[in-house]
Amino acid sequence: MAKPTAVVVCPGRGTYNAPELGYLARHHGGNPWLARFDALRAEVGKPALTALDGAAKFDPAVHLRGDVAAPLIHACAYLDYLAIARDKFDIVAVTGNSMGWYTALACAGAVSGEHGFAIADAMGVNSQNHAPGGQSVLVLAGDDWTVDPALETAVLAAMARHDVLMSIRLGGMLVVAGAPEALAALEADLPPLPRPPLRLAGHGPFHTPLMAASASAARSQLPVEWFGAPQIPLIDGRGAIWRGPETVPRALWDYTFGHQILQSYDFTAAITVALREFAPDHLILLGPGETLGGAIGQVLVARKWLDISSRNGFVALQGEDAFLIGMGRPGQREHAIQ
Repeated sequence: MAKPTAVVVCPGRGTYNAPELGYLARHHGGNPWLARFDALRAEVGKPALTALDGAAKFDPAVHLRGDVAAPLIHACAYLDYLAIARDKFDIVAVTGNSMGWYTALACAGAVSGEHGFAIADAMGVNSQNHAPGGQSVLVLAGDDWTVDPALETAVLAAMARHDVLMSIRLGGMLVVAGAPEALAALEADLPPLPRPPLRLAGHGPFHTPLMAASASAARSQLPVEWFGAPQIPLIDGRGAIWRGPETVPRALWDYTFGHQILQSYDFTAAITVALREFAPDHLILLGPGETLGGAIGQVLVARKWLDISSRNGFVALQGEDAFLIGMGRPGQREHAIQ
């Protein structure tokens, strides 16, 4: 019998928090890849991931910094990917959210494991190079995970009034970015939302032209020669598919350190394309954490995939035979690795 098909989803920033401290030790202790990653960091005088992951206490001032969070999240996700039981699943495509694009490149084989880590590690530093600004999360979905189109229209109009840019489309949420004063003005001018706006601590104005310094640093540090054709189709932050035979490595490099940094990232489009083009039997969300699961569920609801039209419908489906397998969720991880 044919194996069930799966699209793998790589998480981005904000997924390694206090509950995830020790994730690498719990799930990947002794993995030779982890030793290689630590060796790469030691070459440039950076603290080992095993030490950061093995800290006695989660320290937001340390663990949430871009130069720490990015390599930690990438290592957790990439090693989770390698742990998926290939005799159980036929992986037909890979995608990711925001910083998860760098992990997706490595998972799909468009860059090597070492170069994928080097990219994520470097971009954790480069992401701190930007014009003044930050991000705020706007929740548009109600308790049933549906979005009122009139509310979204009103929010987009308020964004336009205050020069706030779309950063990430994330299911029933919008991550918006702009200068500090622009975000403050927007938050004061928004219509009532299901939840108050959430300013993301330590985040820059990612996926906007305000990240020009980050993109410039990436292009100067990370060579095009590292890039090749993916072995598995890649779905990017526009919903475009990079297939091996058709991929021009320089174009993939140019997208990664150009559009992907400087323009909005449409995770909703990426998941929609994953569903419609590949019709997978499962989505497998790599760890750490599981915060991206809600956004994926909201896309399923918006697209009425598998006749899911509400949060309750998604929960019911997950209870029967999980369509979305979260490797950061106890009870689901086992389905992916055994």
